Amino acid sequence: MKTADIAKRYLDYFEKNDHTIVPSASLVTDDPSLLFTVAGMVPFIPYLTGVVPAPFSRAADVQKCIRTNDIEEVGHTARHGTFFQMLGNWSFGDYFKEGAIGYAWELLTSSESDGGLGFAERDLWVTVYEDDDEAALLWQKVAGVPAERIQRLGKDDNYWSTGQPGPAGPCSEIYFDRGPAYGRDGGPAVDDNRFTEIWNLVFMQDLITNVRSKVDFDIVGELPMKNIDTGMGLERVAFIKQGVENMYEIDQVRPVLDRAVELSGRRYGAEHEDDVRFRVIADHVRSSLMLLSDGVTPSNEGRGYILRRLMRRSVRAMRLLGVDGPTFPELFSASRDAMKSAYPELETDYPRLSAYAYAEEETFLRTLASGSSILDLAVTQTKDAGGTQVSGTEAFLLHDTYGFPIDLTLEVAAEAGLSVDRAAFDALMLEQRTRAKTDAKSRKRALADHSVYRDFRALGETVFTGYTDLETESRVLGLLVDGVSVDRAGVGQVAEVILAETALYAESGGQVADKGIIVGPGYELDVLDVQKPVPGLVSHTVEVTAGEVAVGVAATSVVDAANRRAARQAHSATHLVHAALRDTLGSSATQAGSLNRAGYLRFDFTWGQALSAQTRSEIEEIANNAVRDNLAVETRVLSLDEAKAAGAMALFGEKYGDVVRMVDIGGPWSRELCAGTHVGSSAEIGLISLVGESSVGASNRRIESLVGLDAFRELAAERAIVSQLTTSLKTPRDQLPDRIAELSASLKAAEKKIAAFESRALLERVPALAEAAESIGAVRVVAADVSAVASQDDLRQLVVGVRDRLSAAPAVVALGARVGDRPVVIVATNDDARGRGIKAGVLAKAAAAALGGGGGGRDDIAQGGGADAAALPEALEAVRAGIGAAIA
Repeated sequence: MKTADIAKRYLDYFEKNDHTIVPSASLVTDDPSLLFTVAGMVPFIPYLTGVVPAPFSRAADVQKCIRTNDIEEVGHTARHGTFFQMLGNWSFGDYFKEGAIGYAWELLTSSESDGGLGFAERDLWVTVYEDDDEAALLWQKVAGVPAERIQRLGKDDNYWSTGQPGPAGPCSEIYFDRGPAYGRDGGPAVDDNRFTEIWNLVFMQDLITNVRSKVDFDIVGELPMKNIDTGMGLERVAFIKQGVENMYEIDQVRPVLDRAVELSGRRYGAEHEDDVRFRVIADHVRSSLMLLSDGVTPSNEGRGYILRRLMRRSVRAMRLLGVDGPTFPELFSASRDAMKSAYPELETDYPRLSAYAYAEEETFLRTLASGSSILDLAVTQTKDAGGTQVSGTEAFLLHDTYGFPIDLTLEVAAEAGLSVDRAAFDALMLEQRTRAKTDAKSRKRALADHSVYRDFRALGETVFTGYTDLETESRVLGLLVDGVSVDRAGVGQVAEVILAETALYAESGGQVADKGIIVGPGYELDVLDVQKPVPGLVSHTVEVTAGEVAVGVAATSVVDAANRRAARQAHSATHLVHAALRDTLGSSATQAGSLNRAGYLRFDFTWGQALSAQTRSEIEEIANNAVRDNLAVETRVLSLDEAKAAGAMALFGEKYGDVVRMVDIGGPWSRELCAGTHVGSSAEIGLISLVGESSVGASNRRIESLVGLDAFRELAAERAIVSQLTTSLKTPRDQLPDRIAELSASLKAAEKKIAAFESRALLERVPALAEAAESIGAVRVVAADVSAVASQDDLRQLVVGVRDRLSAAPAVVALGARVGDRPVVIVATNDDARGRGIKAGVLAKAAAAALGGGGGGRDDIAQGGGADAAALPEALEAVRAGIGAAIA
């Protein structure tokens, strides 16, 4: 049974049983405590906790999930995958335990010909929470499960909560017996490898508080409305129904594994370590593809870092399988083909997705090359210093800064006969993880704080009137001060105000929040920010500037009209720039992010190289021509399917409901789904001036533009500068570029001559320095401070010149100088000195230590630097001491 067929049977079954089928939410969640949707219940948390009223009493879905907390287990077990799909059915105050058990058992055990999954009843076991007698009896009554196949487990296994005060409840899990070849008999309480969990039913019935740990909390009562939350792992059911050993061998994953086998020339099943690597590649490539599809791009932080790590682990695994060149074009296309029946967007968006993947692989292959060079230097320095161990700090730097895997560091060090201080490396990694957990806890607290909005959201959605009105009368539904609900707020206090209706735009879709005020009888509030803390609710952060505001009083939201006008100009200009980009570069140049505020727009788009000046001018001209043509701006509200059928662009990183706003500028030329505010016609935008274009990642570019009066002021300022230059240089405007180039060339030529004079003057000091050589034993030594020099190259040239003058005897030259505002010491040795064991790198390191910095290099010439120029005499003395120690 194909994986997609299992999912279809699941949804068909619950649809027949009056469940609303809900599309999968994005892998990128709104939950501030999470980077990703890590479980099937995440999109339903607002409904389960009561913060947002559920729009349905019954629902079912197939939810995409990403979980990387046990990434090291991937490839080693049958069921650990970073990307997985959860089949879920949900009840919000409708059916409860008996209904959930009945539905689950019927779907699992009905024959395949009747639309079920065809599991034999004898192969299924059940666990319940140790105190849940009701569930244990229902399994016998409703499903006919024998008492000996129902096992009771404690809170750690069979009680669910979010880890925060709020809804919780016992759960019941269904397990499949894989047979005696996979472990001991005795049920899941004895062996959870042989007995594989396939479905978890959560009976959300309790209210908990004082949460001290996962298993230590106080149950303070029952919920007024009991909910059902179930989750069945699609990949787990698939590998059982397909008769394969693990999730990596199911039809949606195995093609990637097979392609990796072909590329490596090795055989799957021959070597355990190779098999783990093949499974890691199959899992990580699929996960990366799905993350890219939901708008995540590789970066060094947050979600982008997780994606980057998955990709780089894949490259590393291929390298360990003997493949050093690019493989993503083969592997990602194999994953696309395996997943496209379930997610058709993977095929339509593949040019965009693959551009990111291929660029990341190319970058990491270069990183491996440069990281190898850095590691080679560390190995050399360790051996030169007589050490046997690469420092943990160096290994962590390679891992954290350069993305160089620790196992590769261990491998290269071992080849050189060295070890790595793994304990120090692990300690640094632990510090990093501790910081990350602290951040996660702070985000989790932010999630918990959302419960304060529950009562306000229960009153209904905030009505936004700002598309047509700049003032709206309403009333104050609620006030929050420092996250706590209050009755009133006075002068000087900062508070959150919840209104029934508002004309003020809440930040979303790249458009920043409106500026404005809220006024009422005897009070005035300055609006600092407007946000949507939970779906459907608008919160105004305000400062009370006059009087006192209280819950229940009348309130009028007033938008700053000039700021809104400029913000509308910027947002509509963003749409024109996007359309102009696609006209110029093609359909693969798609939006990857934007920011619109009064007078300014920032637009990120997928493109792998810098735009030429000509291309930038062309984009700017197309956008301004659209302004000149006074194109009609039309906004329609329609269903998401209707908007997509009309060709509207749904932009990555945005979340859309069933009903959307579609904004046309000039008809289908610019047609996007957008909830922002816009001008009435394109001529209202005014001028669009591109002021910057830069890189924001391996495959992303950023355009910045000024809009309207801000664009005019910028051009007026540039005109004033040009006028000043024409006057100062006595040159017509059209000849300014040539005149400035001529002056620049003359300046460079003069600087070159000055540098040559300074270099000659410096070399003239060689004889005097050589004459001043002192003796340390049989070694001639020049250790002197030559004051300031123009560059390190000049100092190096002087050091080499003095050393060559002393070639008749063992010689060491150490010269200190100030280059800019920093002290530098360069040390050189001749052959005879090195024959006596004197190494320039060791001496430079000693000098640098005195300067408060670092240094090193080759045995014949090396340098060190620091921050304390006053310590140059001590640095040169350290060189003398080092020479004495070497020849003692």
